[in-house]
Formats: sequence, C-alpha cells, structure tokens
Amino acid sequence: MFKLYIISTNMNIGLIGSGGREHALCLKLFQSNSPKKIFCFPGNAGTANIATNIEVDILNFNKVFKLIKFYKIDIVIIGPEEPLVKGLVNFLNKKKVKVFGPNKYASKLEGSKAFMKNLCKANKIPTANFKICSSINHVKDFLKTSNFPIVVKADGLAAGKGVTICKNKRTVLDISGEIFKGKFKSSKKVVLEEFLMGEEASYFLVVDRNSFKFFGSAQDHKRVGEKDRGPNTGGMGAYSPAPIVSKVVENKIIERIVKPTLNALKKKKQFYKGFLYVGLMIKNNDPYLIEYNVRMGDPECQVILPRLKTDFLSIVKNTINDNLKNIKIKWRKQKSMTIVLCSKGYPGKYKKNQKIKNLNNVKLKKNNFIFHAGTKRIQKNIYSIGGRVLNVTSVGNNLLKVRKDIIKIIEKINWRAGFFRKDIGWKIIDKNENN
Repeated sequence: MFKLYIISTNMNIGLIGSGGREHALCLKLFQSNSPKKIFCFPGNAGTANIATNIEVDILNFNKVFKLIKFYKIDIVIIGPEEPLVKGLVNFLNKKKVKVFGPNKYASKLEGSKAFMKNLCKANKIPTANFKICSSINHVKDFLKTSNFPIVVKADGLAAGKGVTICKNKRTVLDISGEIFKGKFKSSKKVVLEEFLMGEEASYFLVVDRNSFKFFGSAQDHKRVGEKDRGPNTGGMGAYSPAPIVSKVVENKIIERIVKPTLNALKKKKQFYKGFLYVGLMIKNNDPYLIEYNVRMGDPECQVILPRLKTDFLSIVKNTINDNLKNIKIKWRKQKSMTIVLCSKGYPGKYKKNQKIKNLNNVKLKKNNFIFHAGTKRIQKNIYSIGGRVLNVTSVGNNLLKVRKDIIKIIEKINWRAGFFRKDIGWKIIDKNENN
C-alpha cells in the first residue's frame, strides 16, 4: 500500500519599493500562511529582517527582470507609483511574469492629473472645476474668472509635493511658473482647480478585471506642521478607518466615482488590476474626487494593513487570477494610527546618514509596529537616508490612547535628528474621544 505525500513548495515573491508602505506590505506577506520567500527590490533596514533585500535601480526594467529570473520569482508586487506610471507592469507581462499592479495606461490616473481630470469631465464624475494650462497665459485666463484660494497642481508625479493652495494671484503665477520651468521633471503642464471646502478622506480598493473590493479607509495628514500648517509633505501620519466615510457616502463613492472610472477604462479595453486609492473631499455628505493613486497610499498603508484579518497573499493571488469575487476580505474592528518620524528639515533640506541608536532596544507589544521608510543598515547599525524615516503604528480601541502609546515609543527611540507631529488625529480625537 502506497502513501501519498504532498510536498509544500515555496512561492517566491518579489516586492518592488523601499518605503514604509513596502515594509508594511512585506510584513503582511511574511505573516501569510502560504509557504514563501520574499525578495525586496531594494527594500530597507526593516524589510531586511523578514526578507532578502536586493540592491537594484527599480526603474532599470531589464535589470529587475534579470533578477526576477535569477531568483525564480513567481509573483511581483509593485509598491511605488513611478515604476507603474513608467510601464513596469506592461514590460513584465510581456515577459510572462505575474504582476500585481495596474498597466501603464491605467496608471495615468495618477501619472497625469490632466488625464484624470479629463476622464472626470467626460464621465460626469464629481470633482473641482479646473483648467489644464500649458502656458502662463492660460493661467492668467483662468484667474480672470476664479475666486481664491486656487489649487495649483503639477500634472505629473511630484512625490506628494506638487500641490499648492494659493491665496492670491502672485502666488499662483509664481508656483505655475516654477512648474513650467521644470521644477518637477515629469510635469510640463499645470492643473488649476477651485478650492473645495470639506473633509479629506482616503478610500481604497483592490481591483481585478471582473470586480473590486473595499480595502480600507484612512485620513492622512499632509501638512508638515501641527494643526495642519506649513507646506505639504508625502504624509506625516494617518489613522484608519475614516469615520467620515459612512455607508451613505461609500455608496456615492462607488456609484458616482469608482464605477464610472473603471467602466471608462474598460471601454478603452484597459482593465485595472491592483490597488486603487480614491482621494476625496467630502462636503455635505457628497464625495468629490481630488486625485487617484494607483497603489496603496503611504502612510495610509501602514494603518490599513494592521487591521486586515484576511490572508494578504491570498488576496494578491486571487487578484492576479481575476478571482477576487471569490474571496471575502475581513477586518479587525479596532482603530489604527501611524505617526511618521522625519529627518529635521523635511520636506526641505535635511541631513542623511544620521545614526538611529536606540531602535534595537525598543520592545514592542503585539499591536505596535515600527515600519521603516528612509533607512539603511550598515553592519549592525541603522541610518537615515530619507526625509520620512520611520512609521510608528499602533492598533487599539481608542485613538487618543493609541496616539499616546505611539508617542511613548517615539520617545524611547529618542532620535535627536528627527521630528514628528504630536497631533495626528487631532480633529477626530477632539470631536469624539476626549473621554
């Protein structure tokens, strides 16, 4: 009588990116029940603890592909926007590599604000009134009939720093002029928008060819200073879920914004696959589209993933195979917050290669996490290499207590070359949680 033994084989996963978002994705992959090995391209000091970091320029597609073949990688997950916008998914698909992420055409939803705005106009998707400008004269024409403040946006990718709210004509002309002169390499156009009053929220989906599923909500804090003052950053902290996204609001988001967008892509024979971030302004319970991102947000990813109960790798595999409808995504009922520890001077000039001495001495409880962003490991020491360096995240029932727990961890890290906002969640905590 013969016995049948089933041998479990490892799946090799490639994760593209090096930020806090990628560390959070890496940890969720690491926690998956599926047997696997994770390779991060290039990763950071945090991913190095749970995966193999591979040093490579992620925009050099040929080198990335050679490494994918060398390490026999079965699935590639793309974290950041730039390789998506530049067509890494198309490149890898042609090489018969399975990829989680949208193609180059669909990535224009983030890669070009002009593309996104024109899609809104053509499909009656609610958004702020706008004008796409390719010269300073176009800007002056828009100013003749517009009220202040006016939002000036670089058309292309700008690492979260391409949006300025302007209160007068001079500022609009100055900021627009800088963009036309090449402040951001990806932008030759300026998008001018009316300023919408309301409350911002981030709404996330995971999408395949046939369907989409809710993948969390959050509220980010873009301004560098407390009480939302100062210049925009890539994000100073976030919490999840976003209470402003009620069931009524959510239905409006899906019917008025998400479905018309995905249907517009399908009409072009372009099918979305991967994460879709819907950046919203909610006014009188009506959602308006501010922006799309074609990947998980950063730092929103770091508060959404700790609340995810469903096996993340199963979600990825079902998305790639267009079987998303067959999986139920479950969430923890608790709330989550992250605070970003930044290099002093960010979002302006800051020093790199600053040693973070106490990190290895910090003991974390079950619901606390430190996600690395701009870090590198040299021997046993960890150094800063970016503006946003660490994300300290905690999960609990009360955001006020969660925030206190996070600040205690940051104080234990005691990194004197860094700073952080102590008021993340200030609006919602002031409203609902002074108890």
